[in-house]
Amino acid sequence: MKAIVNGRIVAPGGILENKTVLIQDGRILDLACGPEGAEQIIDAGGRYITPGFIDVHSDKIEQFIQPRPTSQMDFELALKECERELLNIGITTIYHSLSLMKDDFFGMSPLRTKASVRKFSDLVESIHSRNHLIHHRFHLRIEIDNLEAFDIARDMIEGKRVHEISFMDHTPGQGQYRSLEVYERSISGYRAKGAVSMEMEEILRYHETKETLSFRHLRELTELAHANGIAVASHDDDTEEKLAVNRAVGVDISEFPILLETARAARREGFFTVVGAPNILMGSSHSGNMSAAEAILDGCGDILCSDYYPPAILHAIFLMNRKYGVPLWEMVRRATLAPAEAMKIDGEYGSVEPGKRADLLIVDVLDGYPVITHALVDGKPVLRVEYRR
Repeated sequence: MKAIVNGRIVAPGGILENKTVLIQDGRILDLACGPEGAEQIIDAGGRYITPGFIDVHSDKIEQFIQPRPTSQMDFELALKECERELLNIGITTIYHSLSLMKDDFFGMSPLRTKASVRKFSDLVESIHSRNHLIHHRFHLRIEIDNLEAFDIARDMIEGKRVHEISFMDHTPGQGQYRSLEVYERSISGYRAKGAVSMEMEEILRYHETKETLSFRHLRELTELAHANGIAVASHDDDTEEKLAVNRAVGVDISEFPILLETARAARREGFFTVVGAPNILMGSSHSGNMSAAEAILDGCGDILCSDYYPPAILHAIFLMNRKYGVPLWEMVRRATLAPAEAMKIDGEYGSVEPGKRADLLIVDVLDGYPVITHALVDGKPVLRVEYRR
């Protein structure tokens, strides 16, 4: 049995003092008054003890596999290097996001093909039988104008290769790109990375006439996902009408609502809402949309994800506490128990409570910045960092 002593436990409803976390067989055995019977004692030194972060939407793996447009690394090498970085910033369960895209407007990516998506999902499934550090999961993002994605997604769900799916629509003039000016700037920014050479008018004409997956297709995929215990998300909701369609489809989660009013409506309708932690650090969305901090303060931002910058989760938690006075335990919940609930794994993960898996972090604040000094996954110590001064 292991014991973590002398820590401030960040629990679902507050911070617990003078408690010892007892760990046995990879799970939290008890929150006790002392370490009696423990064979190994970890001294938290007055630091915070939190659950490991659960990141439901992260594109980071693409940067490790393809660090440059013309350079592609071995998938498993990339995954092993990626998880080491993720562990250092507190992410112990990661839903790696890869997209099934049809067009090349945002740059040709060999990682967004059906072959690469299948290859990576197979790797995620098999990595747990070899040496690894954290829990890896696969989030399949489906662009709705990719008609081929229906059969691919269905096969992958039935083959137990997917742990979350989301539906995306990057049509200009709505969603993330409701501003055509923002869309055009984004297109221009990707030109050098291999995006197709088309004028804006041609692109708009394409989107006006393109085919998309039908309501029936989306509903069928959602029902299949739910039958396999998989959560379903929508992406960049911008109107209540779109939320109503998503509700009819059976969607569970609204990722990155574009407007505060939409986020409020999503909460009223019972959706989990996901906001990006980088948005909090920058003070706004990189696309000029809703402020994640504002959504949290308004009570309609449920879950923090890393999106494209994994360190942001840890820093956003402490920034919201320091700058806006949001209780630390509430912010930690948005990165742990809330995503666990949305992914339907909260019986096992997401909080420092007896019976849960012992995925735990010890967090200090040095020079005004939060840092991870210890991490345990399934009760096994996998990280120990000492800072010098």
